[in-house]
Parts: sequence; structure tokens; C-alpha cells
Amino acid sequence: MTASIIDGKAFAAGLRARVGERVAAFVAQAGRAPGLAVVLVGEDSASAVYVRNKGRATREAGMVSVEHRLPADVPQDALIDLVDALNADPAIDGILVQLPLPPHIDERAVLIRIDPDKDVDGFHPVNAGRLATGLPGFVPCTPLGCLMLLKDQLGDLSGLDAVVIGRSNIVGKPMAQLLIAESCTVTVAHSRTRDLSSVVKRADIVVAAVGRAQMIKGEWLKPGATVIDVGINRTPEGLVGDVDFAGAMGVASAVTPVPGGVGPMTIACLLRNALISAERREGVAYEKGAI
Repeated sequence: MTASIIDGKAFAAGLRARVGERVAAFVAQAGRAPGLAVVLVGEDSASAVYVRNKGRATREAGMVSVEHRLPADVPQDALIDLVDALNADPAIDGILVQLPLPPHIDERAVLIRIDPDKDVDGFHPVNAGRLATGLPGFVPCTPLGCLMLLKDQLGDLSGLDAVVIGRSNIVGKPMAQLLIAESCTVTVAHSRTRDLSSVVKRADIVVAAVGRAQMIKGEWLKPGATVIDVGINRTPEGLVGDVDFAGAMGVASAVTPVPGGVGPMTIACLLRNALISAERREGVAYEKGAI
């Protein structure tokens, strides 16, 4: 068996195109473009590249991109004041504070200050609660992108056995909630799970988000499983995921590559969330599932 490669880059391009079409329709109705504000604190090179890519994608979709770059030693109170100002700005529909923040800043204090209805990253406890209870809210972009890829690959996920490896608030926990909502049987595993290989072996769906290079071996997988690799790990050989890609290709039915799999979906889903926020705030009709 040779697995097919799930092309997240192509899927993301299609999603971004659909968002762009909806943005044009929104502008025609609302008389303004959706606004997305991104806050970057410090000079972390990876974060700076990510913020630059977000800004470019936002503008390409026809939205307004607003960037606030603050020095690494900015006081926490000043950062929170900026978040408050963005919350009150009617031209801003989405607020994203780029993580990680410098050690002297309490990330939780900043994230919970964001208006939940502008929290397009989906990290606010209110949105986490909405997801857990099935209420409308914003879902973190990476797990949302993973779900889109899975549904595109498999169609109906009902009844499938899914294992999520990783328990972070950003990926693992919301991914599990999304799969539960699709009527999967879900196990959340992690680096300390006993006999992890046996847990993985029974899964029809494996979502690897543990942050360890090539930790999940091909022989751990159930033949025919669908594998979503969220990991991005820098090694001397280049970027690799949390899954041994070569080994998985000989066992699974479909695998996301690294890079070119989940990564492009994160920004595409951010644009989607920002558009939905703008539509809700302006009372523009939104059809669930249309984008």
C-alpha cells in the first residue's frame, strides 16, 4: 500500500479563494472591508515571518490588515491597553495576539482580555466553552483546518475511531472536541500515554500534535488509517512532522506532508474566521458551511 498525500496547500488555496469571493459580497453590502488586527511583541524571527504571511494573505483576500509591532520590553498593561482599544474599534473584526509572548507578560491575562466575538484565534475561554457545549463561536484555526481536510478526504466521520496525540489548548483539546461533534470515538493521548503504539494502532484517524520529530512510527498505524500531521520540527535534515512520513506512507491510506499539509490551512481558516466575525457584527447573512 502507498498512501495518498493530502494536499493542504491546494485545499487552502481554494478556501482562500472562496473567502475572497465572500469578502467582495460583504463589502458590497456593508460598505467596508473586514478588518483583522495582528499584534506582534518582540523580534522573534519565526513569529515575524508568520505575521508577514498573515498580512499578505489578509490583503489578498480583500480585507484590511492592521499590524501593531511592539518592543519586547513593552509593559503588560500597555499591551492590554492596546487590546482594549482594538476591542472598541468598530473597523476591527478580528484580533490576534501572536504567541509566544515575552516571559514577563502573562499570556492568559492578555488572551482573556480579547473580546470573544473578535477572538478569531479561538483561544478565549468563552470560545472554548462554546465549542465544548456545541454553541456558535470561533474554533482555533489549526484544528479547524485539520477537520476540513479530514472531511474532504473521508466524508462522513461518524463512528470512526480517532486518536489525537497532544493535549494543548491550541490544537489537541479543540481537535478532540471537533471530532466528538462529528460523532467520532475519540481518545486523547500524549507523550506520557502508556503503550502509545497500541493506542495509535486501533485508530482510523490519527491527528499528531505532540511536538516531537517523527515520534509516530509507520508500524504503529492501523493499515488504511488517515493521518493528519500537525507537527513542524526543525532538524538538520530540514522540516519534519511528528509522524515518520516515509513509514506512514507504506501503511496509511492518506497522510498530510510537512510542509504543505496542515500549515497552509491555519492562515486560510484565520481569514475565514475574520470574515465570519465581520458578517456577524454587521448582520450580513451567513450560511453555515458555505465556506
